[in-house]
Amino acid sequence: MASSSLPSLTVGYVPGVTPAKWARTWAQRQPDVRLHLQAVAAADAADALRAGAIDVALLRPPVDPTGVAVIPLYEEMTVVMAPTDHLLSAADTVTIADLDGEPILIPLDDVVAWAAVPGVRVDHRPETTRDATELVAAGIGALIVPQSLARLHHRKDLVYRPIADAPTCPVALAVPEGQQPALVEEFIGIVRGRKPSSSRGRSESAPKRTAREKTLAKQAARIAAREAAGKVASKQDRAQRGRH
Repeated sequence: MASSSLPSLTVGYVPGVTPAKWARTWAQRQPDVRLHLQAVAAADAADALRAGAIDVALLRPPVDPTGVAVIPLYEEMTVVMAPTDHLLSAADTVTIADLDGEPILIPLDDVVAWAAVPGVRVDHRPETTRDATELVAAGIGALIVPQSLARLHHRKDLVYRPIADAPTCPVALAVPEGQQPALVEEFIGIVRGRKPSSSRGRSESAPKRTAREKTLAKQAARIAAREAAGKVASKQDRAQRGRH
């Protein structure tokens, strides 16, 4: 968490994932708790979470499950990026079959977890998706990415087209494994669309009473019980006197 005496929550997010709408909701519901948004590389997100550098992570599965719990959020459309004068740009959408024989770039930070990528893999693997887009523009090959990454790296000399029959690309929220702090539970509720009035997770965040508070509560309960019993006895006495 951020090093501050004030309560805060640090949210890591990978390229293409936009946490802005959740940050706005957080500001409305938790105005006294600062939300830190920290961009992290796709390959580093889970490790940053395990190391405690961030409190939660918005990332793309699959992820090594060691020490983390993953909550699915939504699925993204998969697209192919190509130069503007490429044959793939002629249609509004393409299919996997349309990519047969096409050179396909696969960067080292690739987030499209396909068992069998269509087309022909280019031997050279650029370091990042951003580097790969430079090679796409140079005509080295096409690039398959989630739609949000295509938008993030969009250029005037590139186009992207949805792959109609391709698997989608999931986005998830990852949290440390085990019991969650109240602020993490609150953020989970926000990203999952939970209403502010929902009581889920509130019992975990409620402060526990001290031993003295518990003792005083028991004493107050006993006094209230005796007073209630006395009132009942008094009513019974009055009723009996009224019959005589």
